[in-house]
Amino acid sequence: MSTPQSSNSGHENRRLLGKVALVTAGAFAFCFTLVPLYRIACEQVFGIRMNDNGAVGVEGIGALEVDLSRTVKVQFDASIHNEREWRFVPDQVEMDVHPGQVLEAWYTATNLTGDTLVAQAVPDVAPKRGLPYFNKTECFCFTEQLFEPGEIRRMPVRFFISPDLPDEVRTLTLSYAFYNNEHATRREQARMADATGSIDATRG
Repeated sequence: MSTPQSSNSGHENRRLLGKVALVTAGAFAFCFTLVPLYRIACEQVFGIRMNDNGAVGVEGIGALEVDLSRTVKVQFDASIHNEREWRFVPDQVEMDVHPGQVLEAWYTATNLTGDTLVAQAVPDVAPKRGLPYFNKTECFCFTEQLFEPGEIRRMPVRFFISPDLPDEVRTLTLSYAFYNNEHATRREQARMADATGSIDATRG
């Protein structure tokens, strides 16, 4: 025969288990909602096409059929936030591209300062209607770019245009805003200062 104390204890345990289950379900739902939010941010803000695994969608590229009957003009543009820090230009002004054709374009960036800087490139595609059909499989915009003082670097972007691009869209412009990632630059400069201090202390 159970006592009132053991009955209350069992009731409390069931309540606790219920709360744990509720919190677990809530955490799972929260994490699940992050996936589409992350996808939206990458595709709509940064122009990065993602597949269902969260990776850049390169699977099946070999199976794409190149549409030789169509030609899309792709123009390349660049802008910088601080002309005293950077020079950033596309190596080509435009390309004629067949939908489904995988091509590579290049941009050249120069650190005009005497300091180590970390750059970030933010892409955009115009008109916006063409954004879902412009796919990057490799791009310097996917990661931060560490530049030594005075460094000049050519950086590739590998892309293809989906054959599903509407027929009336005949020109696309790929542009990048290139800027100094101040937070990452401070982090890198602090790391270098710490490393230099450690070397000096060892020598001393």
